[in-house]
Amino acid sequence: MSRRKLDVDRTRERLLGLGLAHAADQLEPLLSEGVKEGHAPHAVLDALLDAEHQARESRRVRTALRLSTLPTGHTLADFDFAFQPAIERSRIDTLATCAFIRATETVLIQGPPGVGKTHLAIGLGVKAVELGFSAQFYRFDELKLQLKADAHLPPARLRRRKYLSTALLIIDELGFEPMTRDEASLFFRLVTYRYGRGAILITTNKSVRDWTELLAGDEALAAAILDRLLHKAHVLNIKGRSYRLRDLEATLGAARN
Repeated sequence: MSRRKLDVDRTRERLLGLGLAHAADQLEPLLSEGVKEGHAPHAVLDALLDAEHQARESRRVRTALRLSTLPTGHTLADFDFAFQPAIERSRIDTLATCAFIRATETVLIQGPPGVGKTHLAIGLGVKAVELGFSAQFYRFDELKLQLKADAHLPPARLRRRKYLSTALLIIDELGFEPMTRDEASLFFRLVTYRYGRGAILITTNKSVRDWTELLAGDEALAAAILDRLLHKAHVLNIKGRSYRLRDLEATLGAARN
């Protein structure tokens, strides 16, 4: 028994020396289970490697989500599709494969406030991170400030900005305020750079026909931006009820009762 213990300790030290801390933690319990259940040696080894892989993958996802600035608490799993029948579950499931990111395509989610646009955007962002893609989340007013701050950067430095380098750029709440001519030009530069290089997901309360007004009234600029965004695009129009109003109604109903 003491000899076995010594061998296990030595193996654990070697695993730690190789940076396999999670496998080292699971070594003894997995060996004990293997002996008890009569598992083949290669099966125990596979279980150790799987424990290491899962722990590393979990850590990678946590780190990537933190760096993405995606808001917490929203996933596709907790989206209430029953309340929003205007959204085809099959389309969201297809987007959740993240093939649109590999193909550097656009996802445009349109609809009035409260219908779940941001929830879907965040959920797709989380799925992208889980599948190994980098993602970055911006509310449009925050992105405008960043674009203005970086307006005079040389191209080499500009390309390192997350809104250009990330595999999936998520822009939330575009359309609540019209852009100035300078802001529209900076947005055009962003869309032009990412066209064919990286995927964009946009949530907006404006339909495509209203984008000229949104883009400082510049028809030519609006046409150029939409031409790039819609060339390879998945457009979702949501016209259902507001989740927030539903929750408010439920709260008021509970208070009356």
